[in-house]
Amino acid sequence: MTDASITFAGGPIFDGSDLHVGYAARFRNSVLDALIPEAQATGDQVEDLAGRILSPGYVDLQVNGGDGVMFNDDPSVDTLSRIAKAHRGLGATRILPTLITDTPQKTQAAIDAAIKAVQAGVPGIAGLHLEGPHLSERRKGAHDATLIRPMEQTDLETIVYAAGHLPTLMVTVAPETTTPEQVKALTQAGVIVSLGHSDASFDTCLAYAEAGARCVTHLFNAMSQLGNREPGLVGAALASGTMSAGLIADGVHVHPETMRAAWAAKQGRGCIFLVSDAMAVAGTDLTEFQLEGRPIQRREGRLTLQDGTLAGADLCLTQAVKVLTEQVNIPLPRALAAATSIPHQFISKQGDGMSMDLSHMILIAPDLSAAQPVLA
Repeated sequence: MTDASITFAGGPIFDGSDLHVGYAARFRNSVLDALIPEAQATGDQVEDLAGRILSPGYVDLQVNGGDGVMFNDDPSVDTLSRIAKAHRGLGATRILPTLITDTPQKTQAAIDAAIKAVQAGVPGIAGLHLEGPHLSERRKGAHDATLIRPMEQTDLETIVYAAGHLPTLMVTVAPETTTPEQVKALTQAGVIVSLGHSDASFDTCLAYAEAGARCVTHLFNAMSQLGNREPGLVGAALASGTMSAGLIADGVHVHPETMRAAWAAKQGRGCIFLVSDAMAVAGTDLTEFQLEGRPIQRREGRLTLQDGTLAGADLCLTQAVKVLTEQVNIPLPRALAAATSIPHQFISKQGDGMSMDLSHMILIAPDLSAAQPVLA
């Protein structure tokens, strides 16, 4: 399907914002040329969608592993290739591989591997996400408390260096272990600063948003909650017009009714977008794996440590879209945008639109049971 002209018909077409029914998508030289009425879709090069949705590929900004491996276990180009391939098979054509809290040496190895992968053109690697180690021990979740620490000048310099050599760098930090001045410096260097794993107050979080923080990591999880007298990081994420928030929409990490309330409450141009927070089991039938030597069990859609603490998610973004539409009553176009065009803004250069070329297009089953790339 790489001929000069090819048309897809027989199913809805999603363009990143709207769902077009009764239209066909014509591609010339692998790039979307036009949407035309289905009646005009004639000729030899017409592919029948058979009811499937043709959509830009998912953009997942939080991916810890896949294909049986974790990025933390072996931060190498080979590991990144395996993880990206596994997620491409699940419909995510661009990902930010995510290193959770680890040693400075492991962090540097992850940065080096991501830079090499991008330089080598490894399909799907859009940059890097460093989730820690500058977090709050009180809200550590599955992160190793012994490795959590305040950000120092050498850490700042390392991150700024990485930002200068990667197309996208996201860093999750907590106000408890970073300063507003550090956030400003990171933002000025092009880093996407995300607040997470924090017990900080509402006012503190808004101050960090003012300093440049643009995101909140896995909304509701591992953070100060929305209370009657103290809105916490959850309240700041919803009230801030400048911050967007990632959401693990598996129905396990966040109750559907809580998701519905958050969707209705989100203010400003900042949006809620979907993340998988996927671990090694993504794209496999594994029932357990190791996280830095600690066993993680996969049971009934949950990934947990032995004490029951959630450790990432057993989720792909098609499942997340399905949960949003069927359990949260979010319209399908908005749910798809939360997995495609909204996160895409964080990995795109200013003014770049959603990629509509065949290498980044996917086919989504009508019942939202699965997705696959158009080009294998």
